[in-house]
Amino acid sequence: MNTPEGIQDLCGALLDGLNTVLRENLYGVYLYGALAFPEGGATGDIDFHVILNNPLDEREKLALNELHAILARDYPPLGVGLDGYYLLLEEARQTMPPRHQLVDDVVDNSWALHRAHIRAGRCIVLQGPDPRQVYPEASWPELESSLEGELEYVEEHLEEYPAYCVLNLCRLIYSFETKDVVVSKMWSAMWAYETFSEWRPHIDAAKRAYEGSATAEEKELIKLDVGDFFDFSHTRIERSRA
Repeated sequence: MNTPEGIQDLCGALLDGLNTVLRENLYGVYLYGALAFPEGGATGDIDFHVILNNPLDEREKLALNELHAILARDYPPLGVGLDGYYLLLEEARQTMPPRHQLVDDVVDNSWALHRAHIRAGRCIVLQGPDPRQVYPEASWPELESSLEGELEYVEEHLEEYPAYCVLNLCRLIYSFETKDVVVSKMWSAMWAYETFSEWRPHIDAAKRAYEGSATAEEKELIKLDVGDFFDFSHTRIERSRA
């Protein structure tokens, strides 16, 4: 898959910087998330995994933090939104969520979902072999656990990120009901728009808010009713697991 227009320069600078800093320690670089879907829509960040042959030393950590500061300065706004994990190859080949090698006490808690997306081809390989040589297949119990973690996150951030929560709840309903997790928020929102007619104004407003084009009235609508939409979504999800 080719790098989408609009982020090619940023991705090129990221890859050049990683090779300069890591040299032989760099195994692979894989992008995933909304940009790997044709209907992914607006994205405020770029999700990625950098796979390492060996743990980072202090020189590498300092240089990587400097690299990210430079990219944030030179490639706004997405340079600020580089949202990635630095992972050891030996841990990336396991099913247990791997540790972030650049940020202490952080693991990839959506590891099973990321593996499913990447193995299904919803990724962009900037450098490295076929990701199926790295990422193990995810079982449904693993995926269900990750989905439950995302549902908990949504519940905790309804007031803070109402538009994101509405769109992600659309995806969570779809994934729990169909056991298909390789879908984007935007595709799931389109599915939910056609499926739940009573929530069409809220879903449409959430899409517009996520793209930065919502009116003040649409933003207020989402904010007022996101809790009710969560309750509706939670009921649908529980019914699908009965």
